[in-house]
Amino acid sequence: MIASVRGAVLHAGLDRVVVEVGGVGMLVHTTPGTAAAVRRGQEAALSTTLVVREDSLTLYGFGGDDERDMFEQVQTVSGVGPRLALAMLSVMPPDRIRAAISGSDIAALTRVPGIGKKGAERMVLELRDKIGVPTGVPGAAAPAAPAASLWREQVSEALVGLGWSAKQADDAVTRVADGAGAEGDGGTPNVSEMLRAALRELGR
Repeated sequence: MIASVRGAVLHAGLDRVVVEVGGVGMLVHTTPGTAAAVRRGQEAALSTTLVVREDSLTLYGFGGDDERDMFEQVQTVSGVGPRLALAMLSVMPPDRIRAAISGSDIAALTRVPGIGKKGAERMVLELRDKIGVPTGVPGAAAPAAPAASLWREQVSEALVGLGWSAKQADDAVTRVADGAGAEGDGGTPNVSEMLRAALRELGR
């Protein structure tokens, strides 16, 4: 098991990064928030888990052990695989997932693309007594925001990758930008926050 990687970032994409470890570039699949937090040429340390299949070895990386542990725990539910587990962490941080499951918040869980009402109910049934309660521990510092001309594209691509159409994604991003005045103050918004806001729009 590869529990963590540390090294220079060779590439940072929308939902994946390449980290050089001992002269080898390791492709690590991440949430958009984690990918946005690293920069090419800088050192990154990621908690990881290796998913082994007959025809593939896929490495998933996270900003901390709590995200990795949640990624692994939700996959103990029948019907939940790595892709869906990663989508959950793209939409909600670990404490929000704990709160939704322990509080039987089906509506919150079904905002994740790929989780229907039955799947959410099964997740609550199987994990409610195992998931624990929200820790209330503040998350890591917010990642540096991308340039204003870039954040819309990153959030739209993330939404498309999570299952929505390009038009739905663009419309949601526009509503979020207008509603928050994201570009009106000369600053650059945080891509993770904008992604979560867009997902809330789409979940209405």
